[in-house]
Amino acid sequence: MCSMDKDACDFQEQLDIENNSRAVRTHWVLNAPDPPGLGHELVGTIKKTVFPRRNKSSSSFSQKLGSRYAVSLLQGLFPILEWVRNYKATKFRNDLMAGLTLASLSIPQSIGYANLARLDPQYGLYTSVLPPLIYALMGSSREIAIGPVAVVSLLISSMIPKLVDPVSDPIAYRDLVFTSTFFAGVFQAVFGLFRLGFLVDFLSHAASVGFMGGAAIVIGLQQLKGLLGINHFTDKTDVISVAEAVWRSIHHPWSPLNAALGCSFLIFILMARFLGKRNKKLFWLPSISLLLSVILSTLIVFLTRADKHGIKILKHIKGGINPSSAKHLQLNGPNVGAAAKTGLISAIVALAEGIAIGRSFASIRGYHLDGNKEMAAMGFMNIAGSLTSCYVATGSFSRTAVNFSAGCETGVSNIVMAATVFLSLQLFTRLLYYTPTAILASIILSALPGLIDFNEAYNIWKIDKLDFLACIGAFFGVLFVSVEIGLLAAVTISIGRILLNAIRPGTEVLGKLPGTDVFCSTNQYPMAVKTSGILIIRIHSAFLCFVNANSIKERIMLWVNKEGQGEEEDKKAKSRTQVLILDLSDLMNIDTSGILALEELHNKLVSLGIQSANFVNKIGATSVFLTTVEAVDACVTSKMVNP
Repeated sequence: MCSMDKDACDFQEQLDIENNSRAVRTHWVLNAPDPPGLGHELVGTIKKTVFPRRNKSSSSFSQKLGSRYAVSLLQGLFPILEWVRNYKATKFRNDLMAGLTLASLSIPQSIGYANLARLDPQYGLYTSVLPPLIYALMGSSREIAIGPVAVVSLLISSMIPKLVDPVSDPIAYRDLVFTSTFFAGVFQAVFGLFRLGFLVDFLSHAASVGFMGGAAIVIGLQQLKGLLGINHFTDKTDVISVAEAVWRSIHHPWSPLNAALGCSFLIFILMARFLGKRNKKLFWLPSISLLLSVILSTLIVFLTRADKHGIKILKHIKGGINPSSAKHLQLNGPNVGAAAKTGLISAIVALAEGIAIGRSFASIRGYHLDGNKEMAAMGFMNIAGSLTSCYVATGSFSRTAVNFSAGCETGVSNIVMAATVFLSLQLFTRLLYYTPTAILASIILSALPGLIDFNEAYNIWKIDKLDFLACIGAFFGVLFVSVEIGLLAAVTISIGRILLNAIRPGTEVLGKLPGTDVFCSTNQYPMAVKTSGILIIRIHSAFLCFVNANSIKERIMLWVNKEGQGEEEDKKAKSRTQVLILDLSDLMNIDTSGILALEELHNKLVSLGIQSANFVNKIGATSVFLTTVEAVDACVTSKMVNP
């Protein structure tokens, strides 16, 4: 008898300990500390972006005065100061070869992309000099290659001509491009310093795939003008207008020699790329093929005087040091708003492309890339670029892949590339006088297949149909309307999807996996067993607020009442449901509408004879549990459920 009393006492003592422990854990949940204020958040975000992370042994920011504080600040702004101390001659040798290989690709591409942006060729070369140098000092990616890219060039050539005609007033057009570049840099720097990278994330991966694919097709159609030597063409960027311009050009003079020259070298470039992919030792062949194409085609035109027979050539390219363009920025006037809009869109697209490229190669090398520091670095390089006759620069996938394959070790490869382009501007621009424009079209066309990713689009379709809708929306928006409408469609669909998930969050019935304490969806795991008399519902929402409170309440009652299911077993199950457990482990915030909805739900459940644990004020803190296992055990041990 004493033994039985002792066992009962021990059991009761253990039960009291468990209840006290549960009460303490419940107290943690119900009395969480207040979040930091807005001012503290802003100061903290700038510190995290500017200052490098320190280990626990390092002194705090308040103790770092004088030289230590200055060193910490400089290392945060210029990551090169950290890794340059361990830089060795072997690394420089690899960076030198990678930079020279990169320059052989950058020079012809930069000229071609400037032509796509409807700027003089030298501005593409200028953009491959100063921005890469600044990024090498401030950026943290070891592989990314900086310079002009096709998609941003298309953006500029599609938006700025609506304000100023680049043919009738090329000076005003150029100045607006510099102004848009300045705004793009400002937006990027602000995004990085205040850790606003989530704004760029509205252009989701699926939307980027669709946008890049549509832009690639539009760019390809536009290059038919240079490839075929068409004189009359459209300034619009939608596929219908471009196709009509190509059709109309059949009845106008065009140059068969121009087409033959351009197509021949396009085939040569594509064959070199094919061989480079088949044999990794020939990684240099695709990049050198572009420079060889420019040299050979220029020699052919010069020796045969083909420019006298219909071959269009570049003619004069201005060389020298990047001239200052600070006085050309139009920061007041009727077009400043439109220039800021173009800068914002260009900033987002450039960041989305550049950071995605940098992170993909950083993951291969096994190091982390800080997105906010990348934004700040790209912002400052574009601000400086706008003051030195450059337009928007970012990371290029094709050039980064070449840089990586060439064995680059650090950002010094960007410095070598920039120095090589600078020397070319000083010494070799006069030799490009006879370079045919068809070669520029061939170079751009050869880079477009890398922008169209059918496999990724198919994967998006298989994984998430709503995500695929954003992909298709961006693709057709760019293809049939304009670049900015395509972007707007993609962002709108992505935001619409977020709102749909917020308004109609998912709910699912949970069951216990046999032999474990894990509760999971009975739809996803059919072997999960429901606890007799207990209905467990998980709500997939971080917020219970005015937007979704009624929807969640109605869906919970549907599960309780088994409405819409005509099976007899479901009707019997209704009478067996005695306890409702809500798994709110995803819930982070609740407003007054959410509380009111829970009160109404509680009253309905009480009228049906069902007990619930849904909010503290109605039922007390003893019915709040940290895990589903604790909630089920409490219901069983307290005999809330009758077997």
